[in-house]
Amino acid sequence: MAKPDHILITCEHGGNRIPPRYRHLFAGFEDLLQTHRGFDAGALVVAKELAAVLHAPLFASTTSRLLIDLNRSIDHPRLYSEATRAAPAALRRAILETHYLQYRDQVETKIAAAIARGRRVIHISSHSFTPVLDGNVRNADIGLLYDPARRGETGLCRRWQVQLKTLAPELIVRRNYPYTGKSDGFTAYLRRRFPAAAYLGIELELNQKHAVIGGRHWRALRGRVIEALRLALADN
Repeated sequence: MAKPDHILITCEHGGNRIPPRYRHLFAGFEDLLQTHRGFDAGALVVAKELAAVLHAPLFASTTSRLLIDLNRSIDHPRLYSEATRAAPAALRRAILETHYLQYRDQVETKIAAAIARGRRVIHISSHSFTPVLDGNVRNADIGLLYDPARRGETGLCRRWQVQLKTLAPELIVRRNYPYTGKSDGFTAYLRRRFPAAAYLGIELELNQKHAVIGGRHWRALRGRVIEALRLALADN
């Protein structure tokens, strides 16, 4: 009998906190920390609720992506932001080791251990996107990002989309939008570490306009997203 899937939830951009040691680097960048560049509004609450409903481990960072971006490759030119990239090399190395490597190594170790026990890992990485970027309106409420070359990821995202259409037909749900699932990111890195049969990496992207509206609307949307995923996983 096949072992049940191991579900794992992460949230790389859950907050805009800057540890005291590095706050001097952000003089003049305080307003930027409050924008979509500082954190993914709404992503952390979704990640916590996903983990609770699915009884899944949660790894989340509440440190701002402007300190170091946990969803970028280590050699990406925007790994550090304009607030940190000019910092002394020793300080940047401390940021890398304390925040970036520690977080990503914990997640990768957890995935490797589950796979070693014969479990297939389904990793849902919770994110959100700004409704307007560079003057362009993003035409979606929900985005599901995956690698189309990996059949398991494609199938899960299609089922998730179908369930969302049933539960919330008013929502625009798009696959590989507003970004492509193969773009640089943590799930893309993990796909290179683990085979398609053992690891599925999906990025959930929610339009931040819903988190801004808040209240009952926002709670209901989160509930439908999570229930649709639960049904999609059950129909595996």
